Amino acid sequence: MRRKPLRSRAPVPLLAAASALALAGTSAALTTPALAAGSVSCTVAYAANDWGSGFTANLTITDTGSTAINGWTLGYSYAGNQTLTNGWNGNWTQTGKNVTVTNPSYATTINPGTSYTTSANFNYSGTNTAPTTFTINGTSCTGPNQAPTVSLTAPTAGQTFTPGSTVSLAATAADADGSVAKVDFYASTGAGNNTLIGTATTAPYKLNWATVPAGDYSLTAVATDNLGATTTSTPVAIKVAGPSVLVNPSTLAVQQGSSGTFAVTLSQAPTANVTVAVTRSGTDTDLSVKSGAALTFTPANWNTAQTVTIAAGTDATQAGGTATFTAAATGYGAAAVTVTEAAKSSGYDQYFLDLYSKMKNPANGYFSPLGIPYHSVETLIVEAPDYGHETTSETYSYWLWLEADYGRVTGDWTGFNNAWTNLETYMIPGHADQPGQSTYNPSKPATYGPEKAQPDQYPIKLDSTVPVGSDPLASELNSTYGSPDMYAPAWIMDTDNKYGFGKCEDGSTKPSLVNSYQRGPQESVWETVPQPDCDTLKYGASGSGFLSLFNDGGGSFAKQYKYTDAPDADARLVQVAYWAETFAKAQNKSSTISGTVAKASKLGDFLRYALYDKYFKQAGNCLGSKACPAGTSKANEQLGLLTWYFAWGGDTGGAWSWRISGSAAHQGYQNPMAAWALSTDAGLQPKSPTATTDWSGSLDKQLQFYQWLQSTEGGISGGATNSWGGNYGDDAAPPTGDPTFYGLYYDWQPEYHDPASNQWFGFQTWSMERVAEYYYATGDARAKSVLGKWIPWAMSVSKADPATGTLTTPDTLTWTGAPDTWNASSPGANAGLHVTATGGSTDLGVAGSLAKTLSYYAAKAGDGTAQKFAQNILDIIHGKYADSLGYSAPETRTDYSRFTQAYDPTTHQGLYIPPGWTGSYPDGTKLSSSSNTFLSIRPWYTSDPQWSKVQSYLNGGAAPVFNYHRFWAEADIATAFDTFAQLFPAVNPGS
Repeated sequence: MRRKPLRSRAPVPLLAAASALALAGTSAALTTPALAAGSVSCTVAYAANDWGSGFTANLTITDTGSTAINGWTLGYSYAGNQTLTNGWNGNWTQTGKNVTVTNPSYATTINPGTSYTTSANFNYSGTNTAPTTFTINGTSCTGPNQAPTVSLTAPTAGQTFTPGSTVSLAATAADADGSVAKVDFYASTGAGNNTLIGTATTAPYKLNWATVPAGDYSLTAVATDNLGATTTSTPVAIKVAGPSVLVNPSTLAVQQGSSGTFAVTLSQAPTANVTVAVTRSGTDTDLSVKSGAALTFTPANWNTAQTVTIAAGTDATQAGGTATFTAAATGYGAAAVTVTEAAKSSGYDQYFLDLYSKMKNPANGYFSPLGIPYHSVETLIVEAPDYGHETTSETYSYWLWLEADYGRVTGDWTGFNNAWTNLETYMIPGHADQPGQSTYNPSKPATYGPEKAQPDQYPIKLDSTVPVGSDPLASELNSTYGSPDMYAPAWIMDTDNKYGFGKCEDGSTKPSLVNSYQRGPQESVWETVPQPDCDTLKYGASGSGFLSLFNDGGGSFAKQYKYTDAPDADARLVQVAYWAETFAKAQNKSSTISGTVAKASKLGDFLRYALYDKYFKQAGNCLGSKACPAGTSKANEQLGLLTWYFAWGGDTGGAWSWRISGSAAHQGYQNPMAAWALSTDAGLQPKSPTATTDWSGSLDKQLQFYQWLQSTEGGISGGATNSWGGNYGDDAAPPTGDPTFYGLYYDWQPEYHDPASNQWFGFQTWSMERVAEYYYATGDARAKSVLGKWIPWAMSVSKADPATGTLTTPDTLTWTGAPDTWNASSPGANAGLHVTATGGSTDLGVAGSLAKTLSYYAAKAGDGTAQKFAQNILDIIHGKYADSLGYSAPETRTDYSRFTQAYDPTTHQGLYIPPGWTGSYPDGTKLSSSSNTFLSIRPWYTSDPQWSKVQSYLNGGAAPVFNYHRFWAEADIATAFDTFAQLFPAVNPGS
């Protein structure tokens, strides 16, 4: 069974060193006298990309003082026979062994705290020893301070200690260019706190942590060097428990008139019977122990969970209140459960609260130790994230949705605000993560790089002769927010640093931002080579990192960062923020979340990059050749539809930067609800002067897009593109007679082909759910018209029979024919466009999404059939598929045969590495053209607890069956429960 084929945010221009100047652009600057010798405060970082007989030298000058360096001359010497051939981003000369570089006319000034990189190529023979002494305007510049290294060596992960005991901590630390000043030891309980335990100032770095109370702790060591640089070690988790009473979960929400439960066990076997008493404290007297107030544990059943049931009364004045229930026994450490009383709605909201509690229970594994949501509880899962404990911006958007609904039910908005803070901390690159955005030249946003149909057609060369348009957003955003930086999340994260890249290839920092897809529409997850978003050329191939897999840089590559955004996830974040704002306003708690809503508004401002052609070429006038005209303004560049991605990046030294958008618009990515909120809602309207107009125009375009793509049966076909084949039709033209939408060409499978991008039914429900929300909020007849045709079709190809427990949605959608060319004044009927739904699978996340779509439509249109179908879905999910972690259905994974699939040049399937290319991952795993498979570059999969099922299949056995708990799917189910409860509060389960 094939699950959601979440895919690439597509190729971004990874830049060779020689391309830097073209990308950075040029700017005029006044020449001022150089500072006198001795008045400069600076560092110079030297890095060489060496290929044996020659090398590229990259020298990054940083002004470490308080005044600008106005006019600069860099000097240094080589010890060998290195000979200058050419240089750029500076005027390079060589006399004997001495090298001099003066500023170019467009870069005379280096401001305090900023850097500038100048580069050159050299030939040499023998030994290529790097220089160590540099001067700027005659003043010596020390090299950049290297951060120290640190590792926590004691205690070890998983150790258990008795409460009140002393825990010995130890760490190793070193500093390559100085000394370690101190090592601080910290303990965190995972609630956002990080408490200093103590400090060691001399090696060996040790201390004793005395009288440690019961709890689960994450320990870290932070080393500080003599110049103030710090490094944090990998966290080590320990447990201090025993003898203690244990409870699960530690938080609970119970709806008025309902009850909830938590489990109680002991941490170790007693020598005699132990009685655990449960008592209540707190201001909410409407909560009480219904059963389990006294529990007896014996030496035989001490670790068998016993249940405590908490009942909530019906006093409306107590809604939103909390009480603490403490489980205590003589001689044992007590444990407490915080219970929130939720307002009465329906039984479906209690289902929501129960699932919310399971997802937020740390013991169930939905979140990392840093509080980051995993893609799935299970680690062995391959679909778009190639590992379950990666995460995506999509996962974050579902977390925010979960918290918004929790705020509606309970009035507690802490989780909603915390979710955005976590997103901003780990997923949205900060200022230090995107250096040099101030060098971005909107008139030269990026150098064109063609896309190819197959991975084995890569690497490709960038082509600076192809015209690119101007970026109409950069200046406005810079002026509005007072910063040149982008504000958008990267799309995928290696949450636990499984690949070992670390942050900007430091090797250890968690999480690590990564990317995978880079090589055209046929590159599925099974053919990807995961790479770091910040590639400093430390791993991968010597001298080029992972960059040379994708772009032909002619042997010279620049260290660079590159982030790709998933616009559908960003739009969902905005969509959810609208509902959170609406719910909080009804509770008179708008101020509680106003700061988070303002951040969603800012995100919506930057999300406008998704509305443009990839290289800002003219929309609808750009097919048949890569030489098609460059755009010159919003009027001729804006597609008005949410494209598959946008991306930005630059040199790690800050010398140049770039931005691109996408060219393919998929129906599954459109979000009229977000467009409407950004154009009309006072709390979400972005600050930029033209943003609301942009989103208003996009709303109209999106609604027309759905109408254009709707098949005779009712399903919505794929989408359209402004760049056929990813290269504007330069290699292959669209089919003869291919219809257009405002000049964009119809494509039934935009963006990726393995599997076809619009065969998954989930893209239907996700997209139509947003249309249904928009229809519910506005009553727009255009949305009702599309839904009025889609809803009956969706119910006809799905099953939800409570009598038999049957719950299925289609496995595969097949599209034939094409829509009529769009005519806004007289739209066609699309009589030739058809969809066939085949197969039937129990995809619970998609079913939850379908239930939400039906619910919103039914509530607004008064459609009793759609309402009952939605209720049947929810009743079957809860009645048949509940388990200890949430909800799941068995999935047979025949595609797992591709774990060991070698590259086949006929089918183009299997992992392709270019001939002669060799490289390695941080753990030493090798990559080469002759021997790699998906599994060979991920050997750690064979140690996964569930690997034996896959290995048996690879050995000739039956296809493995898994029960997965994907975060997005569980959240889709949870929010479906709450949506139905919100819209139909008088309807209870099974009625």
